[in-house]
Amino acid sequence: MHAAATINVFAFFILFIPLGVGVYLLILIIRALHKYLRSAPVRQEKAQTAKNLGEALRSHRLRCKMTQEFVAETLGVSRQAVSKWESGAADPSTANLLALARLYGVSPEELLRCAAGEQ
Repeated sequence: MHAAATINVFAFFILFIPLGVGVYLLILIIRALHKYLRSAPVRQEKAQTAKNLGEALRSHRLRCKMTQEFVAETLGVSRQAVSKWESGAADPSTANLLALARLYGVSPEELLRCAAGEQ
């Protein structure tokens, strides 16, 4: 009888542990999806801010009659990096944002105000 009890315990572990792990993974997936769905407004705001900052950078560059290549060489970055900043695909680092403000003859606060949509 003792051997039968051992087999039943073994069968329990074989059947129910994978089921428990599956339920746990399902719960984690549902939580992650819920968190992602709740963050939609934050993601939209970040995308709009990036777009506004990119537009501000582009308008200041054009106002100063500079090319992306010139800005890139002056800052020591690639032209593609400048293009990504202006399209909103990437954000410049703090150091690069400060350098851009100096290059365009504006304050960093003005660039950030433009990014926030406050003109």
